[in-house]
Amino acid sequence: MADQNVPPRRPRDDRGWDGRQHPAADGHRDTPAPYGPGAYPQHQGGHPADPRGQYAHAGHPPARGPQWVGPDGFARQAGAPSPAPVLPDLDDDDEPGRGVGRRRALATLGGTAAVVAGGAALAMTPQVRSLFGDEAVAGDATGATVTDGTPARPSGQQPSMVRTYTEQNESYMGSRAGEALKKNAPTGGRTFSGPAAAAAETKVTVKTVLAKDPILHLARRATFGATGQVVAEIKERGIDGWLRWQLDPDKIAPTRAELKLADLPTLKLGTAQLREQRDQLNERGAHPEKEMVDATIARQIWSNRQLFEVMVDFWNDFLHVAADFDGGEVYRASFDRDVVRAHALGSYPEMLLAANRHPALLLYLNQNESRGDAVNENLARENLELYSVGVDGGYTEKDVRQAALLQTGRGVNDGKYVFRPERHYLGKVKVLGFTHANNSKDPKKAEAAIDAYLTYIALHPSTAKYVAQSLATRFVSDTPPKSLVERLAKSYSTNKGMIKPVLMTLFSSSEFWAAVGQKVRRPMEYLVATYRALGVSPEASPKHDNGDSKRTPYARGLRQVHDRMRELGQYPMGQPTPDGYPDVYVAWTSAGTMVNGWNEAGELLAGRRTVFTYTPAEKLVARPPATAGAYVDALALRLVGQKLSARERSLILGVAGVPAGDRVDATFDGAVTAVARAILASPQHHLR
Repeated sequence: MADQNVPPRRPRDDRGWDGRQHPAADGHRDTPAPYGPGAYPQHQGGHPADPRGQYAHAGHPPARGPQWVGPDGFARQAGAPSPAPVLPDLDDDDEPGRGVGRRRALATLGGTAAVVAGGAALAMTPQVRSLFGDEAVAGDATGATVTDGTPARPSGQQPSMVRTYTEQNESYMGSRAGEALKKNAPTGGRTFSGPAAAAAETKVTVKTVLAKDPILHLARRATFGATGQVVAEIKERGIDGWLRWQLDPDKIAPTRAELKLADLPTLKLGTAQLREQRDQLNERGAHPEKEMVDATIARQIWSNRQLFEVMVDFWNDFLHVAADFDGGEVYRASFDRDVVRAHALGSYPEMLLAANRHPALLLYLNQNESRGDAVNENLARENLELYSVGVDGGYTEKDVRQAALLQTGRGVNDGKYVFRPERHYLGKVKVLGFTHANNSKDPKKAEAAIDAYLTYIALHPSTAKYVAQSLATRFVSDTPPKSLVERLAKSYSTNKGMIKPVLMTLFSSSEFWAAVGQKVRRPMEYLVATYRALGVSPEASPKHDNGDSKRTPYARGLRQVHDRMRELGQYPMGQPTPDGYPDVYVAWTSAGTMVNGWNEAGELLAGRRTVFTYTPAEKLVARPPATAGAYVDALALRLVGQKLSARERSLILGVAGVPAGDRVDATFDGAVTAVARAILASPQHHLR
């Protein structure tokens, strides 16, 4: 049996990734092309060369964005760019009359935030410190004959046991920094009758600089950034009522910013229209895959359906299809709408079934090229390793091969999902505990066999645990307690993969409410939270001149935020490989990223981009106190929902160069922008 498979290359193994799509005559890349050994040039390891450059070896994720710090402590990874020698755009240090240089104060605040989770301080990174000094043939795939094993991927063995792979978050948390974080994580817990009862009965014992206020904690975790409006809504509705409201997003009215998404013309177009209008859209500068990301960013910043958007982002990392894959300009927006958003708070088994019939996933993972006599394993492998049971879920290489045989026949033709029975393998298959005769030439019965298998793995106990672990990592802690993971997994299995009951179990658990300050915002989350904290409005400033641009100020503004996120190394659906972005703090420590985030906060405070409307820094506090110390307290309450520690307050007063008791005007004697930016560099804004 010919093996046409080249497994996806990911940070945790040394295999090649065949993510390229082969263009058809119409340029839409849904016609099979010659594929297999020899299709791409080989590197020394014998695998096809990685089309995006070199990735790290098993257990060592690649550098992402500027100056990433790797999982092996805080040393620079091979291939990662060297740290920048200076902090760009920040004010010069040691100005006359200033007790603390602005650059040093910001780095002290932000560096602490980037290496603190709940108060378990780690040493600042060296980077920060350095800144200052084919017809199916009937058969039986369950037989003993081995056709697919290699030394790197031994047939019949679990990948996790031979360490061919490492689960992504686990690979980061195995570092020294990850071990330090584990020491401050809450342990044990129980489930209460509801979220409000759990919040009232849970005592926060971990070390943290965040206020131990359950309303603020919920606002930070269940949204992309607490705002005065969100806090007021939780207080008005109560914790239980607010969560019920958020878990029924169809009843939440769209905001002005969501209505303005009509400014992005491709959002209203289906796959067929995008194919037909491709040239015209390019002439207008309308790129569907980018406008989909733009719209996602807008919803994260301005939608009132915040928990829904958080879950959309979660699933876009869990069941990941890159926005920029070759073909994404036509198919990815539909995947976002018809797969992820359609099921984000619904049934995960139904989401997995929908994904496996969607052109985006089928093309992204080369299922269109897989035939019964020339199997491509990519989709079958990821359905097991990433989208269901996980790398430790008990499957073997033989399971991958049999799943790949079972899934043959599915593909894309003329932009639509098709099943080609002549390409489907016929014969008995067994994957994990799933067995099927798979001997019918009836296309409907063949497809039903595939769906039965996908439903089986979606409801497998290992999938329940994997989804539970991922949700607990997103909402609770980089090192979530096993007690919580077990209860979430039980809820998932009991409710047959329905997500709302699992979330209610999570929010009703003491572990959630005890984990204040246990999560650090990733770059994208930091930027979105900054927009929300500063109350940026989606309307253009009266000073804006749109010139002869064919795009509206709103569309242009969203693209600017999108581009800024790319510079920071994270944007919605931006990971090129199928594993999605890591969700633990250790993966995102970077001096360059912190500095770029602070500079973006400075841009927003200065209101230099007129595509949006910004609150002037001197008007962030309605009635500014007359003394410097009180003004810092008032700004902190406005921006991060709480006062700062005495040390942080002192550092920020040093940025302004005035003692706490000195009288200041509304502009903080000209330093209000610098003071506000320093607050946004504090741990209270970096933590969530």
